[in-house]
Amino acid sequence: MIGPRAFGWLMALGLSGASPRLEIVGAAEPFAPGIASTRHAEIRLTLSPDGDTALWFSRDRPGGPGGYDIWISRRSAAGWGLARPVSFNSPGRDFDPAFSADGRFVYFCSDRAGGSGGDDLYRVKVTAGGFGPAANLGPAINSAGSEFAPMLSPDGRTLLFSSDRSGRAGGHDLYTARRNQGGFAAARRLPGAVNTAANEFDATFLRDGATILFARAMDFRKDRVELFHAAPGVHGYDIGVRLPASVNNGEDNYGAMLDWSDRDRLTFSGRRGKEGGMDLYRIRYRIMSAAGE
Repeated sequence: MIGPRAFGWLMALGLSGASPRLEIVGAAEPFAPGIASTRHAEIRLTLSPDGDTALWFSRDRPGGPGGYDIWISRRSAAGWGLARPVSFNSPGRDFDPAFSADGRFVYFCSDRAGGSGGDDLYRVKVTAGGFGPAANLGPAINSAGSEFAPMLSPDGRTLLFSSDRSGRAGGHDLYTARRNQGGFAAARRLPGAVNTAANEFDATFLRDGATILFARAMDFRKDRVELFHAAPGVHGYDIGVRLPASVNNGEDNYGAMLDWSDRDRLTFSGRRGKEGGMDLYRIRYRIMSAAGE
C-alpha cells in the first residue's frame, strides 16, 4: 500500500474511487500523408492548441542539421504546409516534442552538449517569430542516464516522462515531477504496478489529467512495442491494459500524445503495412467510469 504522502499526490492528479476505463473510438487516421507521414520514420506528433501547428520528429528524414531532428508544418486554408526542420534543432539527437496545453512552450529531448547525461529534457518558448532558445530542465529532472518523452499535464502542474536512471524497476520507468515557482520539484517514479521489468516510456496524460497512455516493450530495440493505458487507484497506478487492435495491430506502435486541439483525440506513431519507417496517426477515445457511465 502506498504511503499518505504518495496518496495525497495521487489525489492531486485527480484520483477518484474507481479507475476509469478507456475506449478507442473508430479507426486510426493517417496525419498529413506526404507532408508529415512519409516514407521516413515519423514519430510523436504534437499539435498546438489552435490546431494550426504540428511538430514531430524523424530519425532518418534528410534536410535537418543532425539527421535526428524535429520537424514543423503549419496549416492554412490550403491545408498543411511543407515540413521543415525547427530552429532549435542541434547537430545531435533532437526528438519527442510536446506542446504544453496553453501552447506557450514546447518540451523535447536532446543529447546536445551541456546536458547531464545521455538524453536530457529541454523546453523552448513559443514566440511570435517561432521559438526561443532551448533551456535544459535542470538536475531535478535530468540525470546521468537518459530521459525521454516529456509531457506536461493538462493543468500544467505535472511533468510526465521516462528515464533509465538508477533505482528503476526495468529499462525505462515512468516518472513525474510537480511544477513549483523555481521550475520543477525532484522527479519520482510513478507509484504502483505500472513500472515493470520491461521498458515503460513515451507516456502521455489523457484529458482527465490522471489516466496515462504509454508504450511498453521488454527491449524496445528488438521487441515489438505496444501501447497501454493505466489509471491511478489507492495503491498507485495499475499495471496497464493493452489497447485494442485498432491501435496495436501486430506492429510497433508508440509515441502517443494528447491532441491539444481536440482532447478527445490522441496521436501515435505506428506501422500500417509500410516498408521501413513509422507514420503518424490520430484516433478518438473515451474515458468511461468503472461502471461504464
